[in-house]
Amino acid sequence: MRKPRSLAALAALVGVAALTSCGTEEAAADGITVAANSTDRVPMDAVIEAFREQHPDIEVTVTYADTDQLQSTLRTQLSSGTAPDVFTVWPGNGNPGALHVLAPEGYLVSLDDTEFADKISEGDKPVTQFEGTTYVVPVTFSGIGAIYRKDLLADLGAEEPATWSEMLDLCATAQDNDMALFALGNQTPWVTQLVTYALVATTVYADTPDFDERMAAGETSFSDSEWKTAMEKYLEMDEAGCFTDNPLGTSYEASISAVAQGRAVGLVQVATTLSQVRKEAGDVELGLFALPATDDPEQTRMPASVSAAYGVNAESTNLGDARAFAEFLGSVEGQAIYAAEGGTLPALPDDSHEIDPALSVLVDHQAQDRTVPFMDQLWPNPRVQQIHFTVVQELFSGAASVEDALTEMDPAYTSN
Repeated sequence: MRKPRSLAALAALVGVAALTSCGTEEAAADGITVAANSTDRVPMDAVIEAFREQHPDIEVTVTYADTDQLQSTLRTQLSSGTAPDVFTVWPGNGNPGALHVLAPEGYLVSLDDTEFADKISEGDKPVTQFEGTTYVVPVTFSGIGAIYRKDLLADLGAEEPATWSEMLDLCATAQDNDMALFALGNQTPWVTQLVTYALVATTVYADTPDFDERMAAGETSFSDSEWKTAMEKYLEMDEAGCFTDNPLGTSYEASISAVAQGRAVGLVQVATTLSQVRKEAGDVELGLFALPATDDPEQTRMPASVSAAYGVNAESTNLGDARAFAEFLGSVEGQAIYAAEGGTLPALPDDSHEIDPALSVLVDHQAQDRTVPFMDQLWPNPRVQQIHFTVVQELFSGAASVEDALTEMDPAYTSN
C-alpha cells in the first residue's frame, strides 16, 4: 500500500502548486523544491506553512503528481540531475520510487544523524532503512480500508458491514437507492491495487501470516495462493454492483467527487484520502472500516504500514535547507500537523497527538496485531506492481481471467 501509503509509476508532473506565500512558481536560489503525491496535498501544504514560520529565510516550492506520474518522472529527474531537493520515497521495495530501488543507486542522503532516526520503531526499520542506514523520514502510518460518509450510510438504514455477505447485501441496498456503495477510479493505475490489497490482507494473511517469507523462499506463488480468491472477490464485487459505473473510465479525482456528491457512499482508499474527501464534501462526518473478505469477522485483517515518507536528494544544491525540512517532517510538530491534516497516524507516535476519530478502526487493528504490510513494500522488484496494475485493468475490461492475471504476476516476482 503501501495509499497509501501502498499503500505506482509516471511520466510528467500534473499538479503544480507553489505555496502562495512564496509569491513565485520557481524556487529561489536559496530555497528548496519538494515533490509529493497528490493525495498528500492538504497535509504537505500545512506542513510547509508551519515550516516557513520557523524558517522564513527558506523559500519552498512544492509540486504534486499522481503516484504513477510521480515515480517515472522522479527516476528521469534523478538520472539527469534535475530532481527536487526533497521528494516522496515509497517505503521498502516494490516500485520505481521505492527506498530499496533508489538507495543502491546513490540517489538519497543518509539521515542517520537526524534527531528522528532513533525514534523509528524496529518494525518499521526494514522499510525505512537500506543495509542498516536510514534514508527516509517516515511521516505517516496509514491503512487501506473503506472510507465512507456516515450520513449516507445512515440514510440507507445500514451499519458498517462486518462480513462479506453483509457487504454484498449493502451493495444491493445502495443500488436500490440509486447509489453505489463504493466509487472506484481504476482509470488511475495506482488505484487498481487497493481493493486487491484490502481483500488479500484477509484471504491470504489471516491463515498464512508468513506468506511473504514463503514467497521469497519460492515455496508458494500468487497462482497457488488465496490471491486467486481475492481477485475473484474483486470481480464479484463489480458484478454485484458494489462500484460506480465504468471504473476504467473513472479517475481517482472523479471517485472522490462521486463520494462528495453523494453518488457513492464511500470508496476503498488509503486513509490519507480522508482529507481529500473532507475538502470536497464539506461538513460531513466520515468513517473507516476494514473491508471484509469472509463471513468470519475475526479473520478480517487490514493493510497498514508506513505510508508517506520523504528522502533528500544526494545531489541537492541546497542540502542544508533540504535536511532542515526533513528534520521538520520528523519533528513532533511536523508529524502532528501532517497526521492531523492528512487524516492518518504519525509514523513516529507521540502521546500528545490527538487521533482522528475516523481512524479508530486502524488504531484497534494495529493494537490487536491484525494489520499486514502493504503488499508491494515487500516485493523484490517494481515490475510486480506494474503488472498488477495492468492485469486488474485487464480483468475489468474482460481481456484477462484471474488465472491469466496471476500467471503474469508470478514471473514478474521472480524476475531480476
